[in-house]
Amino acid sequence: MNKFVLGFGAALVTAAGYGQVVDFEDVTLGAGNYYNGNDGAGGFVSRAAAFNNTYDTNWDFWGGWAASRVVDTTTEGFGNQYASFAGGGLASAQYGVAFNSFRGEAVVGLPAAPVGLWLSNTTYAALSMRNGDGFAKKFGGTSGNDPDWFRLTIFGMDGAGQQTGAEEVYLADFRFADNDLDYILDEWKWVDLTTLGNAIRLEFRLESSDVGQFGINTPTYFSIDDIHLVPEPMTVVALGVGFAACLRRRR
Repeated sequence: MNKFVLGFGAALVTAAGYGQVVDFEDVTLGAGNYYNGNDGAGGFVSRAAAFNNTYDTNWDFWGGWAASRVVDTTTEGFGNQYASFAGGGLASAQYGVAFNSFRGEAVVGLPAAPVGLWLSNTTYAALSMRNGDGFAKKFGGTSGNDPDWFRLTIFGMDGAGQQTGAEEVYLADFRFADNDLDYILDEWKWVDLTTLGNAIRLEFRLESSDVGQFGINTPTYFSIDDIHLVPEPMTVVALGVGFAACLRRRR
């Protein structure tokens, strides 16, 4: 098989593996360049993917998902809870922010199985880990040797409510013997979700080494962008037909 055929085959696999992309660009934002559900809608939809949200009007408090285009990697504290520490979206302006203090608080309903997504810290969580604050410790401690960590687990669920798999990602890791290897994620990181199989729902759990009387002290936030989905079957069929036609022409 010649290089043309090999190259086209690779392109077919890529196209079949990356269908629709959920990029948050179709979500209407409000004042402050974010949407946090303060209209009581209970969530929002981006590219046919559903993101849940709860909002308490008495306390101006939200949970689940927000959509944002905030770019602020320097302001510390709760007042900057809608900013990604990567400095905006991945390839476009808007992205998603999750406040997920327990599994099931932030949920994504998908129109097709996931291939993967891009993940980052929020500025609020990252600067809390880097510097410490009134609630959470500075990761690494005074000496820098404390083996602190902040971990996200992504769970896949099928249409029957059964778990299809789980994927763990560290948003910060200070467990290395060499402190120069310690890190707090400050860019967009690709997370492969093909291990979740035919999942059509994503749930999330955040865990931290910094735990107090009332649970995790680290702010339970993270950011995502560009969720890639497996394409519809007819898309793959069309790609296959095109591939076969090219083979015939080449011969």
